[in-house]
Amino acid sequence: MRKRGLLAATLGLALSLTAGSALAQTALADIQKNKLVRIAVPTDFPPYGFVGVDMAPQGLDVDMARLIADKLGAKLELVPVSSPNRIPYLQSKKVDMVISTLGKNPEREKVINFSAAYSPFFQGIYAPRSLKVSSVADLAGKSVAVTRGAIEDQELTRVAPAGTDIKRFEDNNATVSAYVSHQTQVIATGVSVAEVMMQRNPALGTEYKELLKESPNHIGLAKGEDTLLAKVNEIIAQAKAAGELDKLSQKWLKRPAGNLPL
Repeated sequence: MRKRGLLAATLGLALSLTAGSALAQTALADIQKNKLVRIAVPTDFPPYGFVGVDMAPQGLDVDMARLIADKLGAKLELVPVSSPNRIPYLQSKKVDMVISTLGKNPEREKVINFSAAYSPFFQGIYAPRSLKVSSVADLAGKSVAVTRGAIEDQELTRVAPAGTDIKRFEDNNATVSAYVSHQTQVIATGVSVAEVMMQRNPALGTEYKELLKESPNHIGLAKGEDTLLAKVNEIIAQAKAAGELDKLSQKWLKRPAGNLPL
């Protein structure tokens, strides 16, 4: 009787785990059945996601959400999120996936799944078109504004050649102000800060010159939704091969997506 009871309990546990697994794998089927996909995007973080003059969301992440929805054959419902609530929205099933400048790290991998990378996120060197900076070596003899202690400060300090005049400021606003007011010839900053700066100061003719550090973006999906993850990775791979990811990156970041990691 004990053996039969143990066997029954074991079978019951196995069945419950199987049922739980099957129940978890519903997101892709639901999207295909309802012809609707809910995707979390930023609306306050240009150029990845922001509200345009027509009050409609736009940006690289928004365009990527449209691409994913189109490839899934589903209507897109955009759900605005902030950095603190984007993962909770996914975990509570308010959205099917998150496309919101989401970087992959071990802590996040414990609670959600990540797709292959779909776009770059990076710290770079920016300067006027008229100033020759084709490599880090060209910074020798030039003044560069950077925010003290930021990732770009650490990278710039590591790679800048002798003779580079690194001018450190206490926050991004001060760093941008120094460059815009011609206190420095060059600025080293994150792509999102640079994009806003260039939009507000078009007369400066600023352009992206050189990469300092890459930190690519991934799509976030709920744990257990392996079929949806596989489908999203398939779409990303096809978009990469077709040059669609490069086009999106060129449109919003003024550089191709490049060799993105898995």
